Amino acid sequence: MVYKAEYIWIDGTEPTPLLRSKTKILKDGADPGIWGFDGSSTNQAEGHDSDRVLKPAFQCPDPIRGGDDILVLCEVLNVDMTPHESNTRAKCVEVAEKFKSFDSWFGLEQEYTLFKGTRPLGFPDSGGYPGPQGPYYCGVGADDIYGRPLVEDHLEACIEAGLEISGINGEVMPGQWEFQVGPLGPVEVSDHLWVARWLLHRLGEDHGISVTLDAKPVRGDWNGAGCHTNFSTKQMRESYEPIIAACEAIGKNWEEHVHQYGFGIENRLTGLHETAPWNEFSYGVSNRGASVRIPWQVEQEKKGYIEDRRPNANMDPYTVCRLITNTVCSAAS
Repeated sequence: MVYKAEYIWIDGTEPTPLLRSKTKILKDGADPGIWGFDGSSTNQAEGHDSDRVLKPAFQCPDPIRGGDDILVLCEVLNVDMTPHESNTRAKCVEVAEKFKSFDSWFGLEQEYTLFKGTRPLGFPDSGGYPGPQGPYYCGVGADDIYGRPLVEDHLEACIEAGLEISGINGEVMPGQWEFQVGPLGPVEVSDHLWVARWLLHRLGEDHGISVTLDAKPVRGDWNGAGCHTNFSTKQMRESYEPIIAACEAIGKNWEEHVHQYGFGIENRLTGLHETAPWNEFSYGVSNRGASVRIPWQVEQEKKGYIEDRRPNANMDPYTVCRLITNTVCSAAS
Protein backbone atom coordinates (compact mmCIF):
# COMPACT_ATOMS: atom_id res chain seq x y z
CA MET A 1 0.00 0.00 0.00
CA VAL A 2 1.03 3.60 -0.57
CA TYR A 3 0.03 7.09 0.48
CA LYS A 4 0.38 10.54 -1.11
CA ALA A 5 2.40 13.40 0.35
CA GLU A 6 1.80 16.87 -1.07
CA TYR A 7 5.07 18.79 -0.70
CA ILE A 8 4.33 22.53 -0.33
CA TRP A 9 6.89 25.32 -0.46
CA ILE A 10 7.21 29.09 -0.82
CA ASP A 11 8.95 30.21 -3.98
CA GLY A 12 11.25 33.12 -4.79
CA THR A 13 8.85 35.30 -6.78
CA GLU A 14 9.18 39.02 -6.03
CA PRO A 15 7.76 41.21 -4.66
CA THR A 16 5.32 38.62 -3.26
CA PRO A 17 6.23 34.91 -3.16
CA LEU A 18 3.88 32.26 -4.50
CA LEU A 19 2.99 28.86 -3.10
CA ARG A 20 4.11 25.77 -5.03
CA SER A 21 3.42 22.08 -4.48
CA LYS A 22 3.89 18.63 -5.97
CA THR A 23 2.95 15.10 -5.02
CA LYS A 24 5.19 12.27 -3.88
CA ILE A 25 4.01 8.65 -3.58
CA LEU A 26 5.38 6.89 -0.50
CA LYS A 27 5.10 3.36 0.79
CA ASP A 28 3.16 2.88 4.03
CA GLY A 29 5.48 3.31 6.98
CA ALA A 30 7.94 5.49 5.04
CA ASP A 31 8.47 9.01 6.35
CA PRO A 32 8.57 11.92 3.91
CA GLY A 33 12.22 12.87 3.51
CA ILE A 34 14.06 15.56 1.61
CA TRP A 35 13.17 15.98 -2.05
CA GLY A 36 14.34 18.14 -4.92
CA PHE A 37 12.87 20.52 -7.47
CA ASP A 38 13.82 22.80 -10.35
CA GLY A 39 14.58 26.13 -8.75
CA SER A 40 15.02 27.81 -12.14
CA SER A 41 11.25 27.49 -12.63
CA THR A 42 10.38 29.06 -9.25
CA ASN A 43 12.73 32.08 -9.21
CA GLN A 44 15.05 30.26 -6.81
CA ALA A 45 17.95 29.25 -9.08
CA GLU A 46 19.65 29.80 -12.44
CA GLY A 47 19.27 27.19 -15.15
CA HIS A 48 22.93 26.21 -15.04
CA ASP A 49 22.65 25.35 -11.32
CA SER A 50 18.96 24.64 -10.87
CA ASP A 51 18.63 21.93 -8.22
CA ARG A 52 17.15 23.00 -4.88
CA VAL A 53 16.15 20.92 -1.85
CA LEU A 54 12.82 20.56 -0.05
CA LYS A 55 13.23 19.81 3.65
CA PRO A 56 10.00 18.82 5.46
CA ALA A 57 9.28 21.22 8.31
CA PHE A 58 5.60 20.69 9.21
CA GLN A 59 3.03 18.10 8.19
CA CYS A 60 -0.66 17.49 8.74
CA PRO A 61 -3.47 15.33 7.33
CA ASP A 62 -4.56 16.16 3.78
CA PRO A 63 -8.26 17.07 4.16
CA ILE A 64 -8.84 17.13 0.40
CA ARG A 65 -7.53 13.69 -0.53
CA GLY A 66 -8.31 12.17 2.87
CA GLY A 67 -7.26 8.73 4.04
CA ASP A 68 -3.61 8.51 5.05
CA ASP A 69 -2.50 11.28 2.68
CA ILE A 70 -0.66 14.25 4.13
CA LEU A 71 0.40 17.81 3.44
CA VAL A 72 4.10 18.53 3.97
CA LEU A 73 5.22 22.14 4.31
CA CYS A 74 8.89 22.43 3.42
CA GLU A 75 11.82 24.76 3.83
CA VAL A 76 13.88 25.44 0.70
CA LEU A 77 17.59 24.64 1.01
CA ASN A 78 20.59 24.90 -1.26
CA VAL A 79 22.26 21.63 -2.21
CA ASP A 80 24.84 22.17 0.56
CA MET A 81 21.87 22.07 3.00
CA THR A 82 22.10 25.74 3.95
CA PRO A 83 18.88 27.78 3.89
CA HIS A 84 18.10 29.30 0.51
CA GLU A 85 17.94 33.11 0.50
CA SER A 86 14.15 32.90 0.01
CA ASN A 87 13.82 30.73 3.13
CA THR A 88 12.49 33.15 5.74
CA ARG A 89 11.42 30.34 8.08
CA ALA A 90 15.01 29.58 9.10
CA LYS A 91 15.52 33.13 10.42
CA CYS A 92 12.21 32.98 12.28
CA VAL A 93 13.26 29.73 13.94
CA GLU A 94 16.51 31.35 15.14
CA VAL A 95 14.71 34.30 16.75
CA ALA A 96 11.98 32.11 18.26
CA GLU A 97 14.63 29.90 19.87
CA LYS A 98 16.64 32.88 21.13
CA PHE A 99 13.61 34.33 22.94
CA LYS A 100 11.88 31.08 23.85
CA SER A 101 11.64 32.06 27.52
CA PHE A 102 9.22 34.89 26.62
CA ASP A 103 6.62 32.34 25.44
CA SER A 104 5.43 34.58 22.60
CA TRP A 105 1.96 33.99 21.15
CA PHE A 106 0.58 35.20 17.84
CA GLY A 107 -2.90 35.33 16.40
CA LEU A 108 -3.09 36.20 12.69
CA GLU A 109 -6.20 37.64 11.00
CA GLN A 110 -5.86 36.72 7.32
CA GLU A 111 -8.04 38.83 5.03
CA TYR A 112 -8.42 37.84 1.38
CA THR A 113 -10.57 38.69 -1.64
CA LEU A 114 -12.41 36.27 -3.93
CA PHE A 115 -12.43 36.94 -7.67
CA LYS A 116 -14.42 35.49 -10.56
CA GLY A 117 -12.52 36.43 -13.68
CA THR A 118 -11.29 40.00 -13.39
CA ARG A 119 -13.81 41.22 -10.81
CA PRO A 120 -14.33 40.56 -7.12
CA LEU A 121 -17.34 38.46 -6.23
CA GLY A 122 -20.29 40.77 -5.70
CA PHE A 123 -19.11 43.34 -8.24
CA PRO A 124 -21.47 43.55 -11.27
CA ASP A 125 -20.25 41.57 -14.29
CA SER A 126 -21.37 44.38 -16.56
CA GLY A 127 -19.07 46.87 -14.86
CA GLY A 128 -19.61 49.51 -12.26
CA TYR A 129 -19.73 48.90 -8.55
CA PRO A 130 -21.97 47.36 -5.92
CA GLY A 131 -23.58 49.40 -3.18
CA PRO A 132 -21.18 51.19 -0.81
CA GLN A 133 -19.56 49.49 2.14
CA GLY A 134 -21.80 48.99 5.14
CA PRO A 135 -23.83 45.76 5.03
CA TYR A 136 -21.04 43.37 4.01
CA TYR A 137 -18.98 43.08 7.21
CA CYS A 138 -20.21 39.98 9.10
CA GLY A 139 -23.32 40.17 6.91
CA VAL A 140 -25.81 37.54 5.87
CA GLY A 141 -28.00 37.10 2.80
CA ALA A 142 -27.50 36.67 -0.93
CA ASP A 143 -27.66 40.43 -1.56
CA ASP A 144 -24.57 41.08 0.55
CA ILE A 145 -22.52 37.90 0.92
CA TYR A 146 -20.57 36.23 -1.88
CA GLY A 147 -18.43 33.09 -1.88
CA ARG A 148 -19.63 31.50 1.34
CA PRO A 149 -19.54 27.88 -0.02
CA LEU A 150 -15.79 28.17 -0.63
CA VAL A 151 -15.26 29.86 2.73
CA GLU A 152 -17.13 27.10 4.58
CA ASP A 153 -15.27 24.37 2.70
CA HIS A 154 -12.00 26.03 3.63
CA LEU A 155 -12.97 26.23 7.30
CA GLU A 156 -13.82 22.53 7.38
CA ALA A 157 -10.60 21.63 5.56
CA CYS A 158 -8.48 23.57 8.07
CA ILE A 159 -10.23 21.87 10.99
CA GLU A 160 -9.78 18.41 9.43
CA ALA A 161 -6.09 19.19 8.83
CA GLY A 162 -5.66 19.99 12.52
CA LEU A 163 -4.72 23.61 11.88
CA GLU A 164 -5.28 26.07 14.71
CA ILE A 165 -7.98 28.03 12.88
CA SER A 166 -10.06 30.02 15.32
CA GLY A 167 -12.76 31.72 13.24
CA ILE A 168 -14.04 33.23 9.99
CA ASN A 169 -16.09 36.29 9.05
CA GLY A 170 -17.19 38.34 6.09
CA GLU A 171 -15.18 41.55 5.66
CA VAL A 172 -15.96 45.16 4.79
CA MET A 173 -15.73 44.93 0.98
CA PRO A 174 -17.97 42.60 -1.07
CA GLY A 175 -16.22 39.31 -1.84
CA GLN A 176 -13.75 39.89 0.98
CA TRP A 177 -13.36 37.46 3.88
CA GLU A 178 -11.13 36.72 6.83
CA PHE A 179 -9.98 33.68 8.76
CA GLN A 180 -7.98 33.68 11.97
CA VAL A 181 -5.14 31.37 13.02
CA GLY A 182 -3.72 31.05 16.53
CA PRO A 183 -2.77 31.65 19.22
CA LEU A 184 0.49 29.82 18.59
CA GLY A 185 4.20 30.50 18.77
CA PRO A 186 5.89 32.50 15.99
CA VAL A 187 7.04 29.55 13.89
CA GLU A 188 3.96 27.39 14.48
CA VAL A 189 1.45 30.13 13.63
CA SER A 190 3.36 30.90 10.43
CA ASP A 191 3.42 27.22 9.40
CA HIS A 192 -0.32 26.92 9.99
CA LEU A 193 -1.07 30.13 8.09
CA TRP A 194 0.93 29.08 5.03
CA VAL A 195 -0.83 25.69 4.89
CA ALA A 196 -4.21 27.39 5.37
CA ARG A 197 -3.38 29.72 2.48
CA TRP A 198 -2.45 26.75 0.30
CA LEU A 199 -5.75 25.03 1.14
CA LEU A 200 -7.67 28.19 0.25
CA HIS A 201 -6.03 28.48 -3.17
CA ARG A 202 -6.42 24.75 -3.80
CA LEU A 203 -10.13 24.68 -2.90
CA GLY A 204 -10.65 27.77 -5.04
CA GLU A 205 -9.74 25.58 -8.01
CA ASP A 206 -12.70 23.31 -7.24
CA HIS A 207 -15.08 26.29 -6.99
CA GLY A 208 -13.76 28.11 -10.04
CA ILE A 209 -12.84 31.08 -7.84
CA SER A 210 -9.44 32.72 -7.56
CA VAL A 211 -8.09 34.08 -4.30
CA THR A 212 -5.94 37.19 -4.01
CA LEU A 213 -4.00 38.50 -1.04
CA ASP A 214 -3.45 41.82 -2.81
CA ALA A 215 -3.31 44.60 -0.23
CA LYS A 216 -5.58 46.90 -2.25
CA PRO A 217 -7.47 44.74 -4.78
CA VAL A 218 -9.87 47.56 -5.71
CA ARG A 219 -8.68 51.16 -5.76
CA GLY A 220 -10.94 53.92 -4.52
CA ASP A 221 -13.30 54.04 -1.56
CA TRP A 222 -12.93 50.37 -0.61
CA ASN A 223 -11.14 48.73 2.28
CA GLY A 224 -7.84 47.05 1.55
CA ALA A 225 -6.87 43.59 2.81
CA GLY A 226 -4.60 43.15 5.80
CA CYS A 227 -3.32 40.50 8.16
CA HIS A 228 -3.70 42.10 11.57
CA THR A 229 -1.16 40.52 13.89
CA ASN A 230 -2.00 39.97 17.55
CA PHE A 231 0.96 39.47 19.84
CA SER A 232 1.73 38.82 23.47
CA THR A 233 4.51 37.57 25.69
CA LYS A 234 4.11 35.84 29.03
CA GLN A 235 4.90 39.15 30.71
CA MET A 236 2.23 41.00 28.67
CA ARG A 237 -0.35 38.39 29.61
CA GLU A 238 0.37 39.07 33.27
CA SER A 239 0.60 42.88 33.53
CA TYR A 240 0.04 46.12 31.64
CA GLU A 241 3.45 47.78 31.80
CA PRO A 242 5.05 45.32 29.32
CA ILE A 243 2.20 46.06 26.89
CA ILE A 244 3.07 49.76 26.80
CA ALA A 245 6.76 48.87 26.59
CA ALA A 246 6.04 46.64 23.58
CA CYS A 247 4.21 49.46 21.79
CA GLU A 248 7.07 51.85 22.48
CA ALA A 249 9.65 49.34 21.23
CA ILE A 250 7.74 48.74 18.00
CA GLY A 251 7.41 52.49 17.56
CA LYS A 252 11.19 52.91 17.69
CA ASN A 253 11.57 50.34 14.89
CA TRP A 254 8.44 51.28 12.93
CA GLU A 255 10.24 51.91 9.65
CA GLU A 256 12.18 48.61 9.66
CA HIS A 257 8.90 46.79 10.26
CA VAL A 258 6.59 48.53 7.83
CA HIS A 259 8.92 48.06 4.86
CA GLN A 260 8.77 44.29 5.43
CA TYR A 261 5.04 44.05 6.11
CA GLY A 262 4.03 43.25 2.52
CA PHE A 263 4.16 44.73 -0.97
CA GLY A 264 1.96 47.73 -1.73
CA ILE A 265 1.57 48.80 1.88
CA GLU A 266 1.46 52.48 0.95
CA ASN A 267 -1.67 51.81 -1.13
CA ARG A 268 -3.47 50.29 1.85
CA LEU A 269 -2.16 52.29 4.82
CA THR A 270 -3.46 55.69 3.78
CA GLY A 271 -4.99 56.89 7.05
CA LEU A 272 -8.44 56.00 5.70
CA HIS A 273 -10.49 52.78 5.83
CA GLU A 274 -9.47 51.88 9.38
CA THR A 275 -5.75 52.34 8.80
CA ALA A 276 -2.98 54.60 10.03
CA PRO A 277 -0.70 56.30 7.45
CA TRP A 278 2.11 53.94 6.48
CA ASN A 279 4.81 56.52 7.26
CA GLU A 280 3.61 57.44 10.76
CA PHE A 281 3.46 55.35 13.93
CA SER A 282 0.86 55.54 16.66
CA TYR A 283 -0.75 53.33 19.24
CA GLY A 284 -3.92 53.68 21.25
CA VAL A 285 -6.67 51.92 23.13
CA SER A 286 -9.56 50.65 20.96
CA ASN A 287 -8.28 52.76 18.04
CA ARG A 288 -8.53 51.04 14.65
CA GLY A 289 -6.96 54.09 13.07
CA ALA A 290 -3.74 53.52 15.00
CA SER A 291 -0.74 51.52 13.83
CA VAL A 292 -0.99 49.34 16.93
CA ARG A 293 -4.26 48.88 18.82
CA ILE A 294 -4.55 47.99 22.49
CA PRO A 295 -7.97 46.29 22.81
CA TRP A 296 -10.30 47.99 25.32
CA GLN A 297 -10.59 44.87 27.48
CA VAL A 298 -6.81 44.72 27.74
CA GLU A 299 -6.74 48.20 29.26
CA GLN A 300 -9.60 47.25 31.58
CA GLU A 301 -7.93 44.04 32.75
CA LYS A 302 -4.43 45.56 32.72
CA LYS A 303 -2.99 42.55 30.89
CA GLY A 304 -3.30 40.78 27.53
CA TYR A 305 -2.01 41.52 24.03
CA ILE A 306 -1.59 44.12 21.28
CA GLU A 307 -2.69 44.19 17.65
CA ASP A 308 -0.30 45.43 14.97
CA ARG A 309 -2.75 46.53 12.27
CA ARG A 310 -0.16 47.34 9.62
CA PRO A 311 0.79 43.98 8.05
CA ASN A 312 -0.73 43.41 4.60
CA ALA A 313 -2.75 40.39 3.60
CA ASN A 314 0.23 39.42 1.41
CA MET A 315 2.76 39.62 4.25
CA ASP A 316 5.17 36.77 5.01
CA PRO A 317 4.21 35.56 8.51
CA TYR A 318 7.72 34.24 9.19
CA THR A 319 9.11 37.73 8.61
CA VAL A 320 6.43 39.60 10.54
CA CYS A 321 6.54 37.25 13.53
CA ARG A 322 10.34 37.39 13.56
CA LEU A 323 10.41 41.19 13.50
CA ILE A 324 7.85 41.63 16.28
CA THR A 325 9.38 38.95 18.48
CA ASN A 326 12.90 40.31 18.06
CA THR A 327 11.92 43.95 18.59
CA VAL A 328 9.75 43.46 21.67
CA CYS A 329 11.82 40.75 23.36
CA SER A 330 15.16 42.47 22.70
CA ALA A 331 13.85 45.64 24.33
CA ALA A 332 12.63 43.66 27.36
CA SER A 333 15.84 41.65 27.79
